[in-house]
Amino acid sequence: MSLHEMRKSYSMAGLTKSDVDADPVVQFQRWFKEAQQPDLPDWVEVNAMTLATADPQGKVTSRIVLLKGIEGGRFCFYSNYESEKGQQIAANPHVSLCFFWGHLQRQVRIEGSAKLSDRNKSVDYFHSRPRESQLGAYVSQQSSVIDSRQLLQEKYTELESEYHQQEIPCPDQWGGYEVEPTRFEFWQGRPGRLHDRVCYRRDRELWTLSRLSP
Repeated sequence: MSLHEMRKSYSMAGLTKSDVDADPVVQFQRWFKEAQQPDLPDWVEVNAMTLATADPQGKVTSRIVLLKGIEGGRFCFYSNYESEKGQQIAANPHVSLCFFWGHLQRQVRIEGSAKLSDRNKSVDYFHSRPRESQLGAYVSQQSSVIDSRQLLQEKYTELESEYHQQEIPCPDQWGGYEVEPTRFEFWQGRPGRLHDRVCYRRDRELWTLSRLSP
């Protein structure tokens, strides 16, 4: 099948302003719970989200990261602060998140500002991760050029031996980010590409709700 022939018809559900909660975080949590269906394939990660960041010159980059918490209305994820995304967030905190749940024909877009999580929270989460992931975070100088995978593996093995039966310290350059949302868009696929789009925009502490053209 050629690219221009690839298409799906979306007809599972509709979405109106009367369907959604007045609080977009509550609405997100409702959809997130519905996305966690028990019969999903193992490779589906419903907490996977596209994170887009930009530098001060407007160069945009995006990648998939995992949502690891929603606290006080803020969306939390973890990464290396010295990575490309970390450097961009440090220079320009405005970010966007995008969740796509194809099995429900739904998408959620979130815009907001990112800031570093409390250090104690980052350390606690680091030590809750599998030991292999802790070592991986310690070894990786994320986004930097490396000569070979072999050198990376050798460093991993050295650290594994060094911290054998010891607690692995959380690297200073690794930790959490919290995104404070200013805009949400809930998208439900519909037949004929007449998709339903419901948008929340924050004005101080209040959220205004509107319907967008597909």
